[in-house]
Amino acid sequence: MKLLLDTHVFLWWLSDPDRLSSTARERMVDSRNRLYFSAASSWEIAIKQGLGKIRFAGSITAILPRAMQEQAVTPLPVEHVHAFHVTKLPLHHRDPFDRMLVAQAQLETLAILSADPQLGAYDVEIVW
Repeated sequence: MKLLLDTHVFLWWLSDPDRLSSTARERMVDSRNRLYFSAASSWEIAIKQGLGKIRFAGSITAILPRAMQEQAVTPLPVEHVHAFHVTKLPLHHRDPFDRMLVAQAQLETLAILSADPQLGAYDVEIVW
């Protein structure tokens, strides 16, 4: 299974794995699954860190890529086609980062690993 990690899921995995559901933990450690992390999520984390909403013990420019490599998470770039696809999505969710994840999941045929119930309103598989 190909899984796109929602921003909070990746952060919880790194800092507070007990917040993950048992299904999420099982899917994340199953080597048959391929995990993806969007550049949109890195952007979201950078913004939140800049606003003081998230704190890291070090630079996220070092921490996030190292964590992705250690956890065998594949980076997913934001392409123009992903950005254009957002215009086709209904406004079930107002968060632009989550809308980008939905667009990427739809176009790249990925399920989204997320605890966000609002994502379930979109035509995309949500795993939690």
